[in-house]
Amino acid sequence: MNHDTTLFIGLDTHKSFTQVALLKDNRGETPISYGRIDTSKSALIKLAQKIQSQFPKATLHFIYEAGPCGYWIYRLLTSLSYHCYIVAPSLIPKKPGDRVKTDKRDAAKLARLFRADELSTIYVPEAEDEAIRDLSRARETAMKDLKDAKLQLKGFFLRNNINTVVKDNWSKKHLRWLTELVLPHHSQQIVLQEMIQIISERMQRLQRLDNELIHQVKNWRYYPVVKSIQAMRGIRLLVALGTIAELGDLRRFDHPRKLMSYLGLVPSESSSGQKRRQGSITKCGNSRARRLLIEGAHSYKHKANISSELQIRQEGLSKEIIDIAWQAQLRLCRRYQRLMFLGKHRSVVVTAIAREMVAFIWAITREVGIQPIDPRQRIARLPS
Repeated sequence: MNHDTTLFIGLDTHKSFTQVALLKDNRGETPISYGRIDTSKSALIKLAQKIQSQFPKATLHFIYEAGPCGYWIYRLLTSLSYHCYIVAPSLIPKKPGDRVKTDKRDAAKLARLFRADELSTIYVPEAEDEAIRDLSRARETAMKDLKDAKLQLKGFFLRNNINTVVKDNWSKKHLRWLTELVLPHHSQQIVLQEMIQIISERMQRLQRLDNELIHQVKNWRYYPVVKSIQAMRGIRLLVALGTIAELGDLRRFDHPRKLMSYLGLVPSESSSGQKRRQGSITKCGNSRARRLLIEGAHSYKHKANISSELQIRQEGLSKEIIDIAWQAQLRLCRRYQRLMFLGKHRSVVVTAIAREMVAFIWAITREVGIQPIDPRQRIARLPS
């Protein structure tokens, strides 16, 4: 019997170094510390080639935790035809009495738990998908920075008893009024001019990111999905783009309930015996996608209707997708009114609507074809 058919290599990765542990797929085997290497492309390639030369008939399985260093290690090892997996740190089992934590122990623990099938692997987006996600998140950060700057200016006005005479806030007329405003002290005038300049710069930054996002999404392989889910009420371009950029390929979920659970929109539960206790939603998974869906769920408080804007978004889509969107609107608008009539809190109602929106988004995604990534392109785009 060949005892070297499978090798599990645990990698405890850090910014500058990586601790390595090796475990054979034999009963009674214990992890072996394989030393420390630099966290670099050349060092990882050399490590894989060295282990493969020592065990030429073995299949190598690399495991490491998801972290701030990204997915480049996964993409590098998979491009070399090795098996690589990234596990969720929050789902790694931990013994209550285990109070000793070292890099060697962590690497060995990863290899041992993965061999025992006790770890949950995460979905790794393609490099092109991650680039769109970074652009979408940069746009959200720019929006938050602009909002913070506006709030600081409003707070400055409140402290100094300055009332805005222009009702249309942050319009061109309002910005002109800000530049013409004269304060009693020179120091305060300097503060006002700096705040106005910051707001103007951040508005321009947001506009640049919006334009780039709209341009890039049209060349994205998930653009048919982004365009299709806009057939639903409450999901415009930025919401659709942000949701798909965060979630990636929804076809990996074989049932919409798994997608709901992935987004943390299902109620938590603590049941034992004859008692069943359900609490608030779990809030696990991607918080940004969950927030975008909850924002879109607010639009279902009105009666079902196809507005002119929604009709424009549905142009060019198949009849199956439009039918799913209309069925979603009929059900969700009716459910929103029924839950409000029963006296549920508005936040509870909106969360319930967002959870059901996920199922219709999943159904629309199944109707859309997605162009796969060429493996040769994936290898060519690896970082040097």
